[in-house]
Amino acid sequence: MLVEAVYWQRLVERTLCWIAVCIWDLMMIHFHLDHCGALPYMSEMVGYDGPIYMTHPTKAICPILLEDFRKITVDKKGETNFFTSEMIKTCMKKVKAVNLHEVIQVDDELEIKAYYAGHVLGAAMFHVKVGQQSLVYTGDYNMTPDRHLGAAWIDKCRPDLLITESTYATTIRESKRCRERDFLKKVHDCVEKGGKVLIPVFALGRAQELCILLESYWERMNLNIPIYFSLGLTEKANHYYKLFISWTSQKIKNTFVQRNMFEFTHIKPFDRSYIENPGPMVVFATPGMLHAGLSLQVFKKWAPFEQNMVIMPGYCVAGTVGHKILNGAKRLELENKQTLDVRLSVQYMSFSAHADAKGIMQLISWCEPKNVMLVHGEAAKMDFLKNKIQQEFGIDCYKPANGETVTIQTLHNIPIDISLNLLKRAASFAGLKSPDPLKMRVLQGALVMRGNKLQLMDADQALKDVGLKEHNLRFTSTLYVEEDGASEKLAEKIYTLVKDKIKDHPTQYSTDGSISVSDVMITVSGDDEETKSVLVTWSHQDEELGSELMEILKNELPVTME
Repeated sequence: MLVEAVYWQRLVERTLCWIAVCIWDLMMIHFHLDHCGALPYMSEMVGYDGPIYMTHPTKAICPILLEDFRKITVDKKGETNFFTSEMIKTCMKKVKAVNLHEVIQVDDELEIKAYYAGHVLGAAMFHVKVGQQSLVYTGDYNMTPDRHLGAAWIDKCRPDLLITESTYATTIRESKRCRERDFLKKVHDCVEKGGKVLIPVFALGRAQELCILLESYWERMNLNIPIYFSLGLTEKANHYYKLFISWTSQKIKNTFVQRNMFEFTHIKPFDRSYIENPGPMVVFATPGMLHAGLSLQVFKKWAPFEQNMVIMPGYCVAGTVGHKILNGAKRLELENKQTLDVRLSVQYMSFSAHADAKGIMQLISWCEPKNVMLVHGEAAKMDFLKNKIQQEFGIDCYKPANGETVTIQTLHNIPIDISLNLLKRAASFAGLKSPDPLKMRVLQGALVMRGNKLQLMDADQALKDVGLKEHNLRFTSTLYVEEDGASEKLAEKIYTLVKDKIKDHPTQYSTDGSISVSDVMITVSGDDEETKSVLVTWSHQDEELGSELMEILKNELPVTME
């Protein structure tokens, strides 16, 4: 079963479930909860008992996020029908770690291969092959390298189907350098005027990217204004970035021996008591959409003051506080009918680790799929990208809704062995000296199934193998030609015509007046009549040649009827 395990306020069905009938393994794309949150639910509560494939970083980080998710959902929110800590441990025992570009032969027909996806530490795209059918499932990916991760990459694998995320289906981001310069200027201007800057982030990914950016800027500008990040997950995340340094960007790998970029000197752990501290500061807090947790708590305290600022560095789902303030909301209704006036500056800067429209088109051009399916996006924006893909690449593109079934037609090549005798015959084509490689020829043979393999062999050999006698079947067609004089005169005319038109086959004129072109026979009768009968006969092996001769005679002779 190839699905992406998802838990987002309950189990969310993903588009990929349509292929579950033919693949019996579970692959984790990366550790974000909207991609791995339902994993223990599927394995321990639904009953999936097969192997689970992850990259090494995903395997290390996934159980930490799952346990944190369980604590919030069960201990704080009181959810009862939920997986336990023991279920998480049992689930992780089924995990098999994979390396990038390693081909995993799951069984006789099924194989998988992981490619670097950028996005977050350990994120991978998977190429899945079942027999001759194949698909690439991207999960979330980023085609632009940043300060802590490299860009996604895939080879020209030409899958039957590419299933790609489309979060930023209509967005083309400005250059990374411009974004970084704008971000640093906004932060610096705010704290210089005594304001506080809140940056809501997810614990893994953008937090590390922006921490590295601010750390180097603070050092370069010799600033001493405090920068904080949330305790707990972010601290653990930095540990794993150090551990899996080979998954990071080329610059971090090159400088790792001299200095580990994840060992920050200007960025300190944050305590909730610091919220009320006077003076400027910068705080990275989770979660990234301001829908709960520490980031929302800090936002409530700082929102009423104009000198403060919140910078939203990524995508926000509709309905979250982050989405509301980005759409200009100046007053928010919170729980218990409380209201909150939003007077601080709200800035959006796309540091999201998703591919933009240009990046999605680039990935399609790299792997050259035969079909594309868009998931993980907004319907209206997906419509735009779908039309662009169909126009630019000339391939079918689909954007199914949740629960919708899509049927995709694919070509299936069937491998067939060919016998040596038939191969020799095919090469010679009945004694032709110089066959035209661009001209199609009909090769007659028998298709035989032996075991689970197909073989194309000479018909005589096939008849011999099954103990049957050969029966010759010939086709005959008669043309009536208006021609005075003896039959021999018309026969000679036909011989000259055929010899001139058919140069690839030996043509002979017999003493009895018949003409043979390979195995096709032409005879003329009706000496004393104005209308002569031209009889053309051929075997089924020479059907193409017989049809060609009939067309020549009909076009070149005064045929009255057939």
